[in-house]
Amino acid sequence: MTGFGILDFVGDSPLYVASGTVKSLDGDFPDRLRQIFESVRDIVTEYRPDIVAIESVFMHKNAGSALKLGQARSAALCATFEYDLEVVEYAPREIKQAVVGTGSATKDQVQHMIVSMLNLAGTPAPDAADALAAALCHGNQRRVHRELGSAIAGSR
Repeated sequence: MTGFGILDFVGDSPLYVASGTVKSLDGDFPDRLRQIFESVRDIVTEYRPDIVAIESVFMHKNAGSALKLGQARSAALCATFEYDLEVVEYAPREIKQAVVGTGSATKDQVQHMIVSMLNLAGTPAPDAADALAAALCHGNQRRVHRELGSAIAGSR
């Protein structure tokens, strides 16, 4: 499964728009990659994001799993190319640090913080919570870079 999360930032405040998971369980591996590609393309077409924030590939214990994860990630990314979106990547530990305060946070902790930070009525699926966490991480990074730029400009 591949999670997605859509946030709208009004100033520095994140507003929840949508989230969910893309399931690709039917068919051979190329068919599943096509399902991911088409589903992500449909999501981008519907929501028209400005930026795509994704989790960078991490090393799996199983090389075959890592390869398949990389291919699924590539299928999702390729689905965004016709929209010429900015793509930013964050390490899993960096995302967890930004949302939970520790890079070794569990999926349950990420879900809990996503519900709390976005004032959600329900708990998103783990993969959807991870996607929302990546979006929040990018929003935090954007704010920090803007504040640093203002501080540097103000000190001149």
